Amino acid sequence: MLRRKADWAKAIGWTDEEKKLLALLDRSRVPVHVAIIMDGNGRWARSRGLPRGFGHRAGVESLREVVRASSDLGIGMLTVYAFSTENWRRPSEEVGLLMNLLVEYLNREMEELCANGVRVNAIGRTADLPPAAVKALEWSRAKSAGNEGLLLNLALNYGGRAEIVDAVKGLVGDVVAGKLAPDQVDEKAVGRYLYTTGLPDPDLLIRPAGDLRLSNFLLWQLAYTEFWLTPVLWPDFRRLHLLKALVDFQRRERRFGGLHNP
Repeated sequence: MLRRKADWAKAIGWTDEEKKLLALLDRSRVPVHVAIIMDGNGRWARSRGLPRGFGHRAGVESLREVVRASSDLGIGMLTVYAFSTENWRRPSEEVGLLMNLLVEYLNREMEELCANGVRVNAIGRTADLPPAAVKALEWSRAKSAGNEGLLLNLALNYGGRAEIVDAVKGLVGDVVAGKLAPDQVDEKAVGRYLYTTGLPDPDLLIRPAGDLRLSNFLLWQLAYTEFWLTPVLWPDFRRLHLLKALVDFQRRERRFGGLHNP
């Protein structure tokens, strides 16, 4: 039997430590858009003497828990960095496993996601993914298109520089075709050609695994995003860490380059 959203939320069963953080959280001010760089799967496996594939499978469990918690907490959009344009350089066996995990995740989770109003989308050069992955994404998008809850945005074959290049190509093409005048090119115009067109920029970026870099992720969109960094590897990332990030986010003052007005 599929669980409806109320049952899903009840099934989470927050721990006492999580309840303390929930008491600090203003549900009316949770970030609209959260982005996550899901990093550290390989290191997690290596530290346990396991093949990298075990880390990737463990990372899927973290994604499942974070999606459930994000939906329950009222986050509007969750963009996760699942496979970069640079990841093709990894061994073919690992790339194949990652693609298989994507298909497996979508096939296994779609009923529950849809029952809880989650809509699935993907950004990146997704047409270049293996046929089975493309088919699974198209099916997931169509099946969840009418859902009005959390938007789960999968960044696949995604690179921030590639996105900007594709945006420039589209923009220049429309200028040459006379659809757009050169003096109409501004930040808003460029934004309309990005993969994330129509979506607000992320309010919060969560970066696990202790790295201090963007890794070619959402280079345009993260201009004024708040960062939350943790040494916790992605397979160990749980809803407790998400709650800590949200509470810390709400304690910050966002000025977007402006002056503080006391």
